[in-house]
Amino acid sequence: MSEQRAHPYRVDPDRLAGAADEPLFRAVAEEARVHGIPAFAIGGYVRDRLIDRPCKDIDFVVEGDGIAFAQAVARRLNAGQVHVFKNFGTAMFRWQDMDIEFVGARRESYRRDSRKPQVEPGTIRDDQERRDFTINALAISLEPGSVGALVDPFGGLLDLGQGIIRTPLDPDTTFSDDPLRMLRAVRFATQLGFTIDPICFSSIKRNAARLEIISAERIHTELNKIIAAPKPSIGFILLLESGLLEHFLPEMIELLGAEEKDGIGHKDNFYHTIQVLDNVAGQSDDLWLRWAAILHDIAKPRTKRFEAGHGWTFHGHEDKGARMVPGIFRRLKLPLDNKMRKVQNLVALHLRPIALTKEEVSDSAIRRLLFDAGDDLEALMVLCKADITSKNEKKKKRYLSNYELVMRKLAEVEEKDRIRNFQPPVTGEDIMAAFGIPPSRPIGDIKTTIKEAILDGRIRNDRAQAWELMKEEGAKLGLELKPGFEVPPPDR
Repeated sequence: MSEQRAHPYRVDPDRLAGAADEPLFRAVAEEARVHGIPAFAIGGYVRDRLIDRPCKDIDFVVEGDGIAFAQAVARRLNAGQVHVFKNFGTAMFRWQDMDIEFVGARRESYRRDSRKPQVEPGTIRDDQERRDFTINALAISLEPGSVGALVDPFGGLLDLGQGIIRTPLDPDTTFSDDPLRMLRAVRFATQLGFTIDPICFSSIKRNAARLEIISAERIHTELNKIIAAPKPSIGFILLLESGLLEHFLPEMIELLGAEEKDGIGHKDNFYHTIQVLDNVAGQSDDLWLRWAAILHDIAKPRTKRFEAGHGWTFHGHEDKGARMVPGIFRRLKLPLDNKMRKVQNLVALHLRPIALTKEEVSDSAIRRLLFDAGDDLEALMVLCKADITSKNEKKKKRYLSNYELVMRKLAEVEEKDRIRNFQPPVTGEDIMAAFGIPPSRPIGDIKTTIKEAILDGRIRNDRAQAWELMKEEGAKLGLELKPGFEVPPPDR
């Protein structure tokens, strides 16, 4: 397992001081006094307040009816509508741009084949025991006589200070009961820069196969949070070392390893991929661009060949990788809409900019890249630059110089030809009206010819020139212009 890392947070218990005087906590404490019900703020808010990390939601636990308590607090604060979730025994409302949630303290037990627990009322201690990690079991008392006191039966404050992810109870029980907690351990370690306790990490390795009872939706929710972290490679190394990764993204496991033949080797594409991911993360928060970084070389193991006298090749891995994207998204229940199409397009195009640096860059090649990338152009160029991970500084400098050359050429050609997000200057409707024909194959053929001519630079992206070419192509197909269409209509 990865060695202990220095985390960036300083724990200060004094940050809890004054909580009792804040309006929300005063209201909860007063309801606790009036009804004689112990109440506590618990979980992520307490953790984040101690390390001065922003948090926009607060969870409260009461030893009693959480829904009725939430409604009473909302009335006291004039908070408006309370949303009740009876199946979960929870209620929540919005207050001062925060999500406030209440639940009754409970004890849980699990069946081996399900992550859905059997629940019964419990105490605050029972509720803290069922939490995933000690740092998330920290609570602030709002009971009369101890308002503002930290309730920490499992040493969560010490673990927070040392940057340790550890379970309150035996980790085998915690992870077997709810296997999603193994992914959450990786997620918190990645987000916070913490280290998973070695005993817990060994337990994750033993229980990794239990992840298979977790729905794809819950898996991708945690995975996306790992991907969205400042340095997501931390999470992917932990997912690899723990054995979790193979249970939901086995294609990444296939990237692992560097093979050598006849004294010629290739780079380890797993570690290259997570370096590209980190490089992208340093430039963009776009989740789907980060997914493109993860999948840009995903087909390399399936296209790998050794050519004598040349070395290792991965011909066509960008095309095959793009074809693999929908299947991976479908399996993980990720969106199959324009987000998936963006990832697919970026994977398909990721070699194109670099390829333009290996020869004299023609305007035609640049136009085609502008046309094919469209709205994804900026993301593509971030991915392209991030893909330069060579440790050979001379080679890296040359690639970066070529990258800047392509960027300048893209800007020049786009300004001149307006190809990006290209719309045909002559539409299918124009062609039908001009020749008096119904929807048919010749219309598509003419539009394709016009598009190719513009991209090749044979005509400008101009309605008048496109109109002339339309007439020529129509004549070749035996089509005659209707009267009145000899002069092209003005540009729209």
